[in-house]
Amino acid sequence: MLVVPLFFMHLAIAGSETVKPYQKGDWQALVNTSSKPLAVHFWGVTCAPCAREMPEWGKFLAKNKNANVIFVQVDEVAPESALKMLTKANLQSAKNYSLISPFDEYMRYEVDAKWRGETPITILIDKNGKAIRKTGPMDFYQLQNWFNSQG
Repeated sequence: MLVVPLFFMHLAIAGSETVKPYQKGDWQALVNTSSKPLAVHFWGVTCAPCAREMPEWGKFLAKNKNANVIFVQVDEVAPESALKMLTKANLQSAKNYSLISPFDEYMRYEVDAKWRGETPITILIDKNGKAIRKTGPMDFYQLQNWFNSQG
């Protein structure tokens, strides 16, 4: 049964200071805690484009320390695998979350009704609360311009 492995994954992650639990129903609380523009990046350890771009996210945050970015890891892998990837990308101190419940259509719909579950995907939420979906690898020049345009 899927619930048992996810429960133990949550226990392993709960001991980590770098990764917080994320589950269905958490979206509004996650995005409503910020009055600043926000980028929420959904990624997976088993996603090849995600693996290639995570170090670029680390470089982006090193250069843009005030950028408000949250990372949500969505695939079912051992917590050590996610932590290893985050550490390798210098993202261990970023705002990191990992799923503790199944990644299903309800969770995707809560984030974006048109999202089919593909990763990587980044949801940009501007200072007025308007969300823009960016599917696929990020163009970091455009992301920096987006943050700069938000004042």
